[in-house]
Amino acid sequence: MSESAGEKSFAPTTKRKQDAAKKGDVLRSRELSTAAVILLGAAWLSIAGPWLLGQLSALLREAFIFDRGDVADFEPGALMTTGLLVALPPIATIAVPVIIAALVTQLMSGDGRWVGTNLAFKGSRINPLSGLKRMFGPTGWIEMGKGLLKILFLGAIALWWGRSWLSTIAGLGRGNLSQQLTAGWGAITSLLFALAGGLILIALLDFPVQWFRRNQRLMMSHQEMRDENKEAEGSPEAKSARRQRQREIAAGGVAHAMREAQFVLTNPTHFAVAMVYDPDKAGAPIVLAKGRGDKAQAMKELAREYNVPMLEFPQLARSVYFTTRENQTIREELYSAIASVLAFVMALKRGERRAIPLIEVPAELRFDADGQLNS
Repeated sequence: MSESAGEKSFAPTTKRKQDAAKKGDVLRSRELSTAAVILLGAAWLSIAGPWLLGQLSALLREAFIFDRGDVADFEPGALMTTGLLVALPPIATIAVPVIIAALVTQLMSGDGRWVGTNLAFKGSRINPLSGLKRMFGPTGWIEMGKGLLKILFLGAIALWWGRSWLSTIAGLGRGNLSQQLTAGWGAITSLLFALAGGLILIALLDFPVQWFRRNQRLMMSHQEMRDENKEAEGSPEAKSARRQRQREIAAGGVAHAMREAQFVLTNPTHFAVAMVYDPDKAGAPIVLAKGRGDKAQAMKELAREYNVPMLEFPQLARSVYFTTRENQTIREELYSAIASVLAFVMALKRGERRAIPLIEVPAELRFDADGQLNS
């Protein structure tokens, strides 16, 4: 039973994935981005904590100490400016790295693409019907289930953290200001590290799910595969790449072989075999060069350039291709067939008109295009 042309049963090709990525359909992990931001923030708070604590202590000390001059000449604007100058440097040093980390993680998980079209207005985003479909459809239920599991998991982490730091939190309010700030700082950073670790674990578990769902979403039908192949073969880029490949092949040892060739057997499109018969070198015809695909096309271009006769004998070309290496004589079973071709070529060179010979290839040497013996 043949496969339906509309059934999406083929894995997405590289081009399919690239086209989807251009439209914004890429692998993205919100948990990974959030974890990176929290982890970076917690690391910064641990490293730069003493500096920021010193700045905050100085700011609080200045805010609660008054003298006669402050009362007589009270300037709230100057106090606010001083506070901003004290607080801005620490905030700036954490804000810039956090923004960079968020962008880098999103670009890494999104094939390194910035999709500007995602910022454009889309009516479906504010359409109530589309919103209800997303909420109550299969994707909505899956996302809701994932959200509940995330809340339970992160809540368990927060509960474990609270029990570990209960005595420290209960002790806040006793002791001097510096000790209280240090204790509170340690509690906050430890909570951030714990939550970041939980988010990283969630991201590692969620990534295979996202990959599978995207792969299923981009599955292709047989007709889509055929259309893509047809488009790729006919695109200017593909043609240019093939011509470049053929030029590279022609620049190699094939060119020298084609100069010595007496004739070329073709498939006619997939295979090419260049041959020569020189009794002084060997008692049978020799395969000078053979190729398929781009190499075969390069050999044909060179044959036209050097005026080497090209003869379309598909079965014979495949037989020689799969049974004889380059710079070796052909198999004895093919002597008769190649002799008929050689006689025809010699007659052409003498200007004689002859009918194209009927070539019979032994049954045990008949191959298909994949090199399998025909039954």
